Amino acid sequence: MDQNVITLTNGVRIPQRGFGVFQIPPSDTQAAVEEAIRIGYRHIDTAAAYNNEAGVGAAVRVCGLPRDELVVTTKLRNGEHGYESALRAYDETLRRLGLDYADLYLVHWPNPAAGLYADSWRALERIYTEGRVRAIGVSNFLPEHLDRLAKESEIVPAVNQLELHPSYQQRELTDLCRERSIAVEAYSPLGQGTDLDHAVLAAIAGDHSVTPAQVVLRWHLQLGHIVIPKSVDPKRIRSNFELGGFELTDAEVASVTALENGHRIGNDPRTFAISQIR
Repeated sequence: MDQNVITLTNGVRIPQRGFGVFQIPPSDTQAAVEEAIRIGYRHIDTAAAYNNEAGVGAAVRVCGLPRDELVVTTKLRNGEHGYESALRAYDETLRRLGLDYADLYLVHWPNPAAGLYADSWRALERIYTEGRVRAIGVSNFLPEHLDRLAKESEIVPAVNQLELHPSYQQRELTDLCRERSIAVEAYSPLGQGTDLDHAVLAAIAGDHSVTPAQVVLRWHLQLGHIVIPKSVDPKRIRSNFELGGFELTDAEVASVTALENGHRIGNDPRTFAISQIR
């Protein structure tokens, strides 16, 4: 099956098109992930804070595919920062998933008020060097957070997962990630739908006989981003995956890029400190 793939610095290959399960109820997660895998997704993104790791793991176990054909990403929540706590949290994550390993494990937020993200990162380094996870990375880390890790640790994050969509592109941060060979992964890649009403996107979509959402996701792919759109609607799950039949011109990519307006939807990584445990 044709897949756009990003090769991380350690050689691990990750499909650019992933399926996110943020805000999918635990009771619906297994069915949604099974449908995504049937459609062709081979990269599933969850987190301890989503409370649906069990459903993701169940879908992976029953889907009929060899484990090494799927990439499972999950994340350390704020309330489990710290060296020993992060080690325990990963064990618990594997127990909930019912899997022997995760492919990519991320520190979900820097939570700078706690001051423990560097300790958490050292725990992830240990998990990685012990061969218990295929790659490690971060999410929502800004330049100052990445700089601290660079000074206090040995391993550069393989991935930084960020809020990233046409109206909020964080270009300074994404440029820094690329300079350091950190893959950029976009969550809320469609701006949770708020970016899709632009006339520019409607015009480009019309020219290619696709949807505005497909235009935005194609824009991400052509910029080299990993994308993890979320839906429980089988038609939208399929539509978000079927991005191979067209390509944006350089002018069209520039038109989408010009939609930047600095509108953040999610939390500010400098201040977000909720434990994420509930």
